[in-house]
Amino acid sequence: MVNSENWDWETGEKAIPTSHWSDKFRWVEEPYASLDGEKVAAIVNLDEGEFSVCVNGEIWENVFDKIWYLRFSPDGRLTALVSEMAEWTVAVDGIAWENKFGYVWDTVFSPDGKNIAVSVQQDMQYCMALNGVAWDNTYSNMTNTAFSPDGQKTAATVQSEKFGEAEIHKFQEGAFTAAIDGIAWDKNFVNVWNLAFSPDGKKLSAEVRLNLYDYTIAVDGVNWDKTFSCVWEPIFTPQGDSVVAPVRVDGKWTLAQDGNLIWNKKFVQLWHQMYSPDGNKLAAIVAPKYGRWTIAVDGNPWAVTFKDLVTDAVFSPDSKKLAAIAKDGDLWKVVVDGAAWKNTFDLAWKPVFSPDSKNVATKVEKTGKYTIAVNDKLWNKECDAAWNPVFSPDSSKILLRTIEDGTYYRRIIPVSDIS
Repeated sequence: MVNSENWDWETGEKAIPTSHWSDKFRWVEEPYASLDGEKVAAIVNLDEGEFSVCVNGEIWENVFDKIWYLRFSPDGRLTALVSEMAEWTVAVDGIAWENKFGYVWDTVFSPDGKNIAVSVQQDMQYCMALNGVAWDNTYSNMTNTAFSPDGQKTAATVQSEKFGEAEIHKFQEGAFTAAIDGIAWDKNFVNVWNLAFSPDGKKLSAEVRLNLYDYTIAVDGVNWDKTFSCVWEPIFTPQGDSVVAPVRVDGKWTLAQDGNLIWNKKFVQLWHQMYSPDGNKLAAIVAPKYGRWTIAVDGNPWAVTFKDLVTDAVFSPDSKKLAAIAKDGDLWKVVVDGAAWKNTFDLAWKPVFSPDSKNVATKVEKTGKYTIAVNDKLWNKECDAAWNPVFSPDSSKILLRTIEDGTYYRRIIPVSDIS
């Protein structure tokens, strides 16, 4: 988790001009802001085949042939995927990893930002690299990567057996499995999909397909005793000793734990299950009937439903509230405990609760401009770009990161100024 205690919560406003960057460089790509708001950065082109990154107006010392996927880590370091002499690696604050690869993609971070992993291709073989060190074993196919919560282990779906395009019998016998730090499970499956580590990183679960018709969940290579007509992505219980996953039974969806059904109600669709921080509540995005979406908590759906989708659900820190984003036709809405805000938007991002759970904020778009909404009240500024807000540890202030008229702003304002 990111510790914001040491951030500057006193300075009301900091401004960094960015419009002149386009005059200094051949071109400037989209900007990214650090979580603490102290840095704004963008990939810039210096000359033909020469790229760097501009951070607060200063460029990295090192120049690369190509750069993409610029991302700030949770601890504030700036990362990018970079190419030198036709080889790819990760650069952190401008310093490239020592090891280079044929290609890298999909940078992921541990919650504290101290560990960084990427997917790797080398000589048409695939693996993962953690902090620059690749797996010893490589595979001809790799998908569905996962990163343990402690940032110590990586995992992925891998092809464990070779088969040609026409060798359907080999595919049906099972040619895929999961690998942790490059070590594959002993058992093969017809398919292996989304993976999930236990909270302590010691166990790994996955969606698996046993044959053309039967699906279940496997934990450390051992599948549940029961099978289903379909399953979705599993999660571990907060204690880490059991696995919960959406399963399809008799044409409807519900939740199962270790293969046993735990919700009495069934839905047309169910996925993205999540536990509250205290571990006492279990929620999921559900469709009570075809084409209508909502949230169910402990099997009980909200009364309100939405036409297009519900996404980005999040529990409050005290576990008593739940917020989500919903789309109804052309309108995006923020929904808290089954009640939609009166304001509607052209687009809305994942809600953020204050540490005391009393306030909900989100980044929103209206008529081509971006702003921040708190408790169904709109901030009085319209911006060219914005990032999700961050509440102060005592919940009294909110950090706003925006770009307005060619200038990046970091502002700290009282929550009461909006709400």
